[in-house]
Amino acid sequence: MKNKLDKNLVMEISKLKGEPDFIRDFRLKSLEAFNNIELPNFGPKLNIDFNKINYFKRVYDKVYDNWNNIDNDITKTFDDIGLIDAEKNYLGGVSTQYESEVIYHNMLDYIKDTGIIFLDTDSAIKKYPELFKKYFNKVVKYNENKFTALNGAVFSGGTFIYIPKNTKLDRPLQSYFRINTKNMGQFERTTIIVDDNSELNYIEGCTAKAYSEDSLHAAVVEIYVGKNSKMRYTTIQNWSNDVYNLVTKRAIVDDGGLMEWIDGNVGSKVTMKYPCCILKGDNSMGRCITIGVASKDQYQDTGAKMIHIGKNTKSEIISKSIASNGGYANYRGTAQINESANDSKANVKCDSLILDDKSKSDTIPKNINNNGTSILEHEASVSRLDEEKLLYLMSRGINEEDARELMLMGFISTFKEELPVEYAVELNRLIKDVVGG
Repeated sequence: MKNKLDKNLVMEISKLKGEPDFIRDFRLKSLEAFNNIELPNFGPKLNIDFNKINYFKRVYDKVYDNWNNIDNDITKTFDDIGLIDAEKNYLGGVSTQYESEVIYHNMLDYIKDTGIIFLDTDSAIKKYPELFKKYFNKVVKYNENKFTALNGAVFSGGTFIYIPKNTKLDRPLQSYFRINTKNMGQFERTTIIVDDNSELNYIEGCTAKAYSEDSLHAAVVEIYVGKNSKMRYTTIQNWSNDVYNLVTKRAIVDDGGLMEWIDGNVGSKVTMKYPCCILKGDNSMGRCITIGVASKDQYQDTGAKMIHIGKNTKSEIISKSIASNGGYANYRGTAQINESANDSKANVKCDSLILDDKSKSDTIPKNINNNGTSILEHEASVSRLDEEKLLYLMSRGINEEDARELMLMGFISTFKEELPVEYAVELNRLIKDVVGG
């Protein structure tokens, strides 16, 4: 498919997918917005040639539920990262996207029997159009920024989940996204609805093959947390150094609900990502634990946003940034308590660790408290590895490399504690590879 981002390209994507008119019209409206919106005026400089991006690449013309139907090389890619074993031993359902579309999707039978909907987004549009329209483009508007508009114009793949009322899963659901082509763009659209008195644990993983030319990942995630419901969204992203990772993620939380973002960013050329909770309901809660690890030629601009609207709402942001080998790792975030949010509390804690003289890290908070009965707290620190602790560990017989790794793992322990064991082990390996490189 040609790369020029114009009306003809958008129409061709919609036609190939056999989409209803309301999606085609949404795409065209989003394209117009994209052409009229400037790039962000904050954070890292973005040098993206949008006419060099491959906007759509189809590998298969259907979604399979058996790995035996998938090409061996592709299957090996997901097997090497441990996804297939995790599906057998730990997960309740798996969806895998390769390039532009989901190619594999499966869910345990007993979970299907609960009435849960777990589909790729393209299938959900066709099978549940009214449910999809009810939630689509409501929390994240297509014209918020240049990349939400781009996603709206060319989105493909992603996940749609609906958890019925009074339903709790005993296993996580997971989606995995893989870019494997030079100059590839991946623009998944994810919508998750956790209805009243229900719970979901969702895991997202992302990787890309390294090339000398830039790729682009611009996803949109919209989440709805019902009354007295709980939603946890865990992300471990390990993009290659040629990927621009520019993502908008937001959740709206009803009375007594809890939204948790566990957000790990260990790769990419540039990441700009700030998961958000809109605490609309009384007694609702939001929590985000985020980590950004930047090494040579990497710029991590990450953080979180918490918007308090309901009464007695609570939020917590814990941010860990690590910069090494000349990398740049920032915290950028917002904690805002509105006038209506009586007796609310927001807590922000940002810790940055700089491992050499070439690396940089900044904390860029925006804290707003418009309610006299509420409390907003912010704490930030920037440090290096403690040489005294390092010498102590070495005096106990631990070599310098292992001692540094031990201290580094201690720095991110808050984040690791929130991960399943299998993912915590993988995170250790990723961070060791990045800061050692």
